[in-house]
Amino acid sequence: MRRSMRVTALLAALALLAGCGGGDSGSSGLSSGGSSGSSGSSGGSSGGTTTTGVYAVPAQESLTSAEVGKIVAQAAAQGQQSGHPATIAVVDRVGNVLAVFRMTGAGTTAKIDDAPNGDNIDIQGLSVPSEAAAIAKAITGAYLSSGGNAFSSRTASMIVQQHFPPAASTVGLESGPLFGVQFSQLPCSDLTERFQASGTGALIGPKRSPLGLSADPGGFPLYKNGVLVGGIGVMSDGAYSLDPNVLDTDTDFDEQIALAGTVGFEAPDDIRANRVYVDGTQLRYSDATYSNLFDVSAATYAQTAPALGSLITVRGYFETAALRAGTAYGTEASGIRASTTAEFSNSDAFVLTDGNGADRFPVRAGTDGADVAQPITADEARTLIEEAFKVMSRARAQIRQPLDSRAQVSISLVDTHGQVLGVVRAPDAPIFGTDVSLQKARTATFFSGANAGAELLGDPSSDVNAFVGKVRTFLNDSSALTGTFAFADRSGGNLSRPFFPDGEVGNPNGPLSRPIVQWNPFSTGLQSALVLTNLAQHLQYVTGAAASDTRHRCTFIPDVASGQNRLQNGIQIFPGSVPVYRGNTLVGGMGVSGDGIDQDDMISFLGTNNAGVKLGTLGNAPAAIRADQIQVNVNGSLVRLRFVNCPFAPFLDTSEQNVCEGL
Repeated sequence: MRRSMRVTALLAALALLAGCGGGDSGSSGLSSGGSSGSSGSSGGSSGGTTTTGVYAVPAQESLTSAEVGKIVAQAAAQGQQSGHPATIAVVDRVGNVLAVFRMTGAGTTAKIDDAPNGDNIDIQGLSVPSEAAAIAKAITGAYLSSGGNAFSSRTASMIVQQHFPPAASTVGLESGPLFGVQFSQLPCSDLTERFQASGTGALIGPKRSPLGLSADPGGFPLYKNGVLVGGIGVMSDGAYSLDPNVLDTDTDFDEQIALAGTVGFEAPDDIRANRVYVDGTQLRYSDATYSNLFDVSAATYAQTAPALGSLITVRGYFETAALRAGTAYGTEASGIRASTTAEFSNSDAFVLTDGNGADRFPVRAGTDGADVAQPITADEARTLIEEAFKVMSRARAQIRQPLDSRAQVSISLVDTHGQVLGVVRAPDAPIFGTDVSLQKARTATFFSGANAGAELLGDPSSDVNAFVGKVRTFLNDSSALTGTFAFADRSGGNLSRPFFPDGEVGNPNGPLSRPIVQWNPFSTGLQSALVLTNLAQHLQYVTGAAASDTRHRCTFIPDVASGQNRLQNGIQIFPGSVPVYRGNTLVGGMGVSGDGIDQDDMISFLGTNNAGVKLGTLGNAPAAIRADQIQVNVNGSLVRLRFVNCPFAPFLDTSEQNVCEGL
């Protein structure tokens, strides 16, 4: 079997462990049921909240170290009684690792799925530390959830595969709505924070994940008094995989053990994923049920350690073998808190902070004056983000319960260098959307820019280089990736699917994707190729095979400024972004994430449009150069790329439809 040199090096290091345009509408994104044009609730949150503006703010709850021990003890009791010793990880809402417990006899590695044809590239087929897999699952449960929705790693499995819903009988349907989200929260991301042993800022998030987000069942969110406080992840079966068939019910011991850990910390029933529908399809939360678990309610940590195992350290994540208390989301110490009036004008806004009171990504002017005649000004940046925030505040959520809750997302703005010009969030937006919104903003800007092709060719990987020629051949355009067209994430996502058009079996893969015989969620194409070296370096560091970690920025494309490339947290390939133009000149990009993909598209597109109307100086790409002007000849038929897709009747304060029509 062929593997790239980078994968070969990683295997050697890990061997030691073996000892549409603005007129489009309609919805293909996540939907929480019927959408009538009615006024909505203020927040759609469960548990204790306070209300400022139109949103309910989550109560500042957190796990104590004793509660973390109880969660571990319950999971270990289930593992012991079922005969499946496990590695168990617990995190708080912003990703701080609070415990990693290895039961006696638990395996030390987990094998990632092979490529369909056995020709493993990227991270396909690798064995990774079981503790890394458990942490990734725990972070997935915490990061995909909120006070309005509780998603598990089984939910993630359902929405990232090549067909939705994934099953043998659904071949021919389009890909999952969050296709590609697994390559976010990366260990190299310049947005995510890294472990600190002590001091101010030690507990700020969002923290990174060693393997990105997980699609392997066995990760759940944790709730306390109805408030999201963290996640649990379990690895016992030695397989870091996914569920390719949602039409049956699995007996998954990882999932059973993790679910047992949530006893007393369960997600509220009315917001679990099985209460959310996507185009009429009910999402999955868990194939395990509480009624089929052993009675673990009496388990205590004192009975568990050292009788059933012990805490283990994980380099870069959990470096002292002691139970830790979580930090309360919404506090300065958590790294995400309410903004001050000086930071952002809207009283509902939350920002990322450094633990010392300073906004990590304040609204500011563009840094690309050497390349752009008129960069985005600070006033323009503020107006762009404010207008997107206003659209979000009126929008009907697609993934939140109860029905007719308001959308809650993260909004990121960048300049043409990929430098952050501001990050703002709704109070209860899922954490995963923070890193993803920045990925989306950078991706749209990068692929719309004049230097995309040259910089991909400048990457040291021949695998990355090859995608440039594939795009130009596929589009029959030798000037592709030189700034002649404006690409939103939906556009690039069209080209990143293993079938083109999306889901149509028998057709060729998009030029940014692996062919279907090679593809799986661990090797998606350019997205995974760009960060393979970073992942290899990080896993070598975690296992002790390397003295230093991967750098605090992803990809190895050439720098555009000293210490700065345009894709420092990787790329994203599902919708929710637009490039920003001043006339015909690209000046930046906006990314949105945290709700349904059509809602994310609408918030970025309408926010940019409305800012343009207000300012008269910038706005969306001119219609003539949007990617939906590109048509591809597929088997004799012309297929048009998409730019954005906005939902029907999306607002809570009006029954207006086709809100993006003609813009």
